[in-house]
Amino acid sequence: MPRHLPAALLVAVTMAGPALAQEAKEPAKPAAVSDRVKDVAALNPTDAATLKPGTVLFRDSRESASTNPENGLIAFDAWKKARPAEAAALMPWPGYTEPDYAQTLNGVTKQRHETLKVYVAEGRFVVAKPPSAIDLAAYANLDFLAKMDPVIRHKRLEPADATPNKDPAAAFAKRPDRPWCGAGGSCIESRYDLEGKLPLGVKLANKLELGSSKKVAEFVSFQSELRVLPPTEAANLAALTRIETPVAGGLEQTIFWVNQILRFGKFLAVMQPAPNDPNRTVVTTYMALAIKADVLDRKQEYARVPVLKNLLPVQVLMGNSSFNTGTSISAGVPTYARNRIVAFADALAKN
Repeated sequence: MPRHLPAALLVAVTMAGPALAQEAKEPAKPAAVSDRVKDVAALNPTDAATLKPGTVLFRDSRESASTNPENGLIAFDAWKKARPAEAAALMPWPGYTEPDYAQTLNGVTKQRHETLKVYVAEGRFVVAKPPSAIDLAAYANLDFLAKMDPVIRHKRLEPADATPNKDPAAAFAKRPDRPWCGAGGSCIESRYDLEGKLPLGVKLANKLELGSSKKVAEFVSFQSELRVLPPTEAANLAALTRIETPVAGGLEQTIFWVNQILRFGKFLAVMQPAPNDPNRTVVTTYMALAIKADVLDRKQEYARVPVLKNLLPVQVLMGNSSFNTGTSISAGVPTYARNRIVAFADALAKN
């Protein structure tokens, strides 16, 4: 067993505990969200005219029969080249690049470039009412976020207390054009306590961190900006959805600071009148999560540790481990994204 293991062990031991030594024999099946969800290879503009209320189309880039552990992830720079409209809309801000920052270890400061890999999911559904009847401001608040995923707790954060706004060491996550939450948006601080066997696994990981002052957290904490998009910004999103009707509104939550695993995330919803019926609204949703590549590049270390070798970070993050559990982040990012999109669809249909 190596003498010192990296703090990124959090993900590797995601479903640890009494069964840590158990092999991950079969990938866990994602928790069923609804029979109404239809997996598709792509979202097509024609969906807007044929989709019935109550059905949710869902797409991500995973190949069901793939043997690639990183199936469903794309390198950040490759994403920008292959899907420029999508990347432009889902990056934290226009022109975003992978972070460069100074890191000090054992008194030695070095410049570091951080590479990212991105998971993107899309959803589309129809609401049986016109866009004018949907008040997006009613969804840009703490109460609504709490309903979207009840196991994640939220509280209001003053913009001045947002980490990139005040900490020079986090300058790489600071918007160059304006302060976070300074354009009519709300700053939110959120906390997700790890579920299932994960907390016990974290305790084990911390015991293995011999001589390290940096311990693995038993929770994921993140800060985000939640806002209704101004009409000028929302109008440009028709190029992303490829639906010809004008954009009636947009809602986004941008995760700009995370304590571990992720570097950024975004949930985006775009509202447009249905092409064949102005009294119906087509909603196209997106979720992007950028994962730190060094979290995924943990194979040799884990292979030397029997209780960890079957809990590779990429398996757990992509929901391909029998140790995935629940319906939130611990279930893996594909299940988390699917549930978030479906919860949003249900909320719009009810209100």
